[in-house]
Amino acid sequence: MIRRMAIDERAAQSPIPRFPAGFLWGVSTSAHQIEGAVDERERSVWDAFTAEPGTVKDGSTAEVACDHYHRYREDVALLAGLGVGAYRFSVSWPRVNSPKGLDFYDRLVDELCAAGVRPVPTLFHWDLPLTLDWLERDTAARFAEYVSVVAERLGDRVKKWITLNEPAEHTLLGHALGTHAPGKRLLFDALPVAHHQLLGHGLAVRALRAAGATDIGIANSHGPTWPASREQADLEAADFYDLLLNRLFADPLLLGRYPDGIGELMPGDVESDLKVIAEPIDFYGVNYYAPTRVGAPQGTEIDFGGVTMPAELPFSVREIEGVPTTDFGWPVVPEGLTELLTGFRERYGDRLPPVVITENGCSYEGVDDQERIAYLDGHIRALHRAVEAGVDVRGYFVWSLLDNFEWAEGYARRFGLVHVDYATQERTPKASYGWLRDVLRAQVPARG
Repeated sequence: MIRRMAIDERAAQSPIPRFPAGFLWGVSTSAHQIEGAVDERERSVWDAFTAEPGTVKDGSTAEVACDHYHRYREDVALLAGLGVGAYRFSVSWPRVNSPKGLDFYDRLVDELCAAGVRPVPTLFHWDLPLTLDWLERDTAARFAEYVSVVAERLGDRVKKWITLNEPAEHTLLGHALGTHAPGKRLLFDALPVAHHQLLGHGLAVRALRAAGATDIGIANSHGPTWPASREQADLEAADFYDLLLNRLFADPLLLGRYPDGIGELMPGDVESDLKVIAEPIDFYGVNYYAPTRVGAPQGTEIDFGGVTMPAELPFSVREIEGVPTTDFGWPVVPEGLTELLTGFRERYGDRLPPVVITENGCSYEGVDDQERIAYLDGHIRALHRAVEAGVDVRGYFVWSLLDNFEWAEGYARRFGLVHVDYATQERTPKASYGWLRDVLRAQVPARG
């Protein structure tokens, strides 16, 4: 009933408001989730992780995924038909390490440019080469070397770059809780992974500047943290969760310092590293999905959005009641995006660069995906309210173009604007694809 109400409310609303001139509309994907062609690249931590029984809920791997490696021309045609101005994809570090690996991205970038779609590569989206480990400081230096190689090859056509995708999730899920690759269960001993990723980002910014890049950002995941109550224990737990998932990854980049009490837990010469981490960036990418309701620990394991939260954590994640949910069980709260962005502006002031929403999307079944339309409609309107409130937002990317390999969920979750039949690889645009195409056509005069 709640979902149906959300759709009916959307249908009664006026057209999507116009965004400022030059606003960038796009869609996002990632290499490991769509490319396939695993025999034509080195192995990654995700290849090793999915080979272990029980790590992926449906027992699947990304060996074929959407076969984008061989079908990229078809997918670029879908982008052109959608009318987006940009395509955010990720470059696979293991593929670049392989013979002729960069040739694929050369072809993809050329195809995008020919179609009038701006290429926006993300240089790390969780598929670390199997020989490397973010627990080791040297991985940050190796990342910068790899970034230099990619920038030298693609920099004549690529103007907008993203260094890392969601270092918070890669730290928490991959190294603290073990539900993502590389499957480590270190809890708070995973903090060096956060620091080394942030250091890798700063070194990558320097490498990109040296290659002549002038439009560089990062894609961090963020969402408001809502205390479960006004009780002191819940307030303290929510504040700690917000520190770990939001401020730990924003403060060093934007303020040049860690939140109080965190810096001394990090390895190496933290003060020197922070000068690198805080290299100026041209935009701040935000991946937004939902707020999180947090309270004091309850002494038991909790399953939240497919992730088991151990009892020993100093907080517990609670259900947000009275709101629609996606097929993944994630709450649908568009106003959380407005709250997040206005809150960031208040917290960081003029230290906050222009913002780009680098991911926003939802998992729903079906080709006639009216619930996805309602979701996107609500979030785009919420974004516009943030713009009206004075937040400098320059772009919005939907996750995702295609249904794909959804990490530890396998192929059980469908986030795409385009349905993929994994047996035949047939692509079928969903109702949301047509809806977004029409929205973008109405926005064209504002895009310039």
